[in-house]
Amino acid sequence: MTDVSVAYAAGLQEVSVTASGGNGRSHALQHINFTAQRGERIAVVGPNGAGKSTLFKLIVGTVKPSEGQVQIFGHGPDGHICIGYVPQRNEIDWSFPVTVEDVVMMGRVGQIGLFRWPRRADWEVVRQSLGRVKATHLAKKQIGELSGGQQQRVFIARALAQEAELLLLDEPLNGLDLPTQQSIFDILDSLRPDGVTVLVATHDLQLAADRFDKIMLLNRRIIALDRPTAVLTADNLLQAYGGHVHHLPGTEQGVLVDDCCGHDELQVIREK
Repeated sequence: MTDVSVAYAAGLQEVSVTASGGNGRSHALQHINFTAQRGERIAVVGPNGAGKSTLFKLIVGTVKPSEGQVQIFGHGPDGHICIGYVPQRNEIDWSFPVTVEDVVMMGRVGQIGLFRWPRRADWEVVRQSLGRVKATHLAKKQIGELSGGQQQRVFIARALAQEAELLLLDEPLNGLDLPTQQSIFDILDSLRPDGVTVLVATHDLQLAADRFDKIMLLNRRIIALDRPTAVLTADNLLQAYGGHVHHLPGTEQGVLVDDCCGHDELQVIREK
């Protein structure tokens, strides 16, 4: 098998993940092939259960592929300190008694080791990282005291302190108001000059179309991966969402609506 080029931040080649269930073994992901170039910003979209979180955990290395090859900057994902991962908020214990600055310092563990005390330089990196996400004033607060948007900014600061070159954010905008979402994108925009590769899982198709270089349309397999206008077509969306995508008549160019999430607010994409 040919190695994925080190010119890419992340590359998956013929990767599948099988899971055991009541009906035997099934594919959580099947024959995944893609590369993310340095500095790219990719939205990963698909219905619930499509494998978005599994894909991110494959890249991080906490889920192992049943077959295929995962490479991060030309190497396997295990032990890579260059990967910053912000999981879904429901996977984090927000009641754990830890301050904001300590959460951000966790990003320095790969640099200083588990059994060494942080140095002054490490605390300076923490301070600078909190400054970049405009959260310096929160440093001494308990992480559980913060709003959802503040918590997301702190976890991005942790990735900055980690000096991550590849940043994965799993549903980071859920439950956030529009100004807070904009503040998250302002942070991501500030990473572009550093060449940081960003993958974001989201249900919001319009946001994916407006704010990302490419979209990966996923439902256990990659249905399409390209620029937004090439991916968000009626045929592709019907393959991904099935009966959960509807064409609404009476509009100039047509509207496709994803109601897969079970939310009161529908996520809408207007065809370009």
